[in-house]
Amino acid sequence: MEWLLCGIGLVILLGAGDCLVKGAVNLSLRIGVPALIVSLTIVAFGTSAPELLIAINSTISGSSGIAIGNVVGSNTANVLLVLGIPALLKSLDTANCDTQPTYYYMVVASIVFIALAFTGGFGIWQGAILLLMLAVFLLKNLKDANVHRNGDAEPCVPKRLDLGAVDASIPGWRIALFLILGLVGLPLGADILVDSASIIARSFAISEAVIGLTLIAIGTSLPELSTAIVSVFRNQADVALGNVIGSNIFNLLGIIGVTAMIDYVAVDPSFLKFDLWVMLAASTFLAPFVLLGWRITRIWGFALTTGYLIYVYFVLV
Repeated sequence: MEWLLCGIGLVILLGAGDCLVKGAVNLSLRIGVPALIVSLTIVAFGTSAPELLIAINSTISGSSGIAIGNVVGSNTANVLLVLGIPALLKSLDTANCDTQPTYYYMVVASIVFIALAFTGGFGIWQGAILLLMLAVFLLKNLKDANVHRNGDAEPCVPKRLDLGAVDASIPGWRIALFLILGLVGLPLGADILVDSASIIARSFAISEAVIGLTLIAIGTSLPELSTAIVSVFRNQADVALGNVIGSNIFNLLGIIGVTAMIDYVAVDPSFLKFDLWVMLAASTFLAPFVLLGWRITRIWGFALTTGYLIYVYFVLV
């Protein structure tokens, strides 16, 4: 029954997150907010809403291992799995878009996150540092968006809106329905998923950290995976790469930053020995593709996917 509830909670989370994104984007565009700014702010927050709700819910309920595991596991899965599986289907040409500044920021955010994790956990002051870094990142992107709108430059930004979130003819009542379903479904799905995952962990003598690193992390990375697959077949490798980098930044800075302001997020010592370093290694592995424009071929896709499977094996054994 717990496995069924876990699946139900995940489905509710994914569906609610999708509804929230559609509702927020269409509402913002209807009231005159530029689409580019929406893609950098509202959509970015909306697609990470499931992880945020899980982190808050699990930390308040005393299962902070799930919160940290979800973020660390999602970031690792985003690089190795979300880019690996689409590359197995069709190679990604990463030479046509400059994502270097954002990539550098992701690496710096990862290093700062690891350094703060070695303090034993994330409290108010650690959370404040993460949120300050997130604010700097968002302000920089909003500035780039304004420059782009004025026609002075063409900064590379995630083009999530190209993937079907916007419908100019959508009636107002449907926008309201999307928002209601998203706002109601997210906390409901998070509560069901965290409770059932915790029961599964205890019944099989599996730590909550492992559940967060594997089951929940993969589940909450499904939106990024579907976005990457669609973007690859639309020859928009920059969307896939930008989606992964942007999602990882928000996971580290936004999710744990906000959660730390609500309650203390303890860090299990096992994360300090292995998982955080795997996350950092996965991030640095992207360097040749981002900085040198290497094509992510099927061979690289196989290597990335295999690397993730090996990582999961070591987590479970």
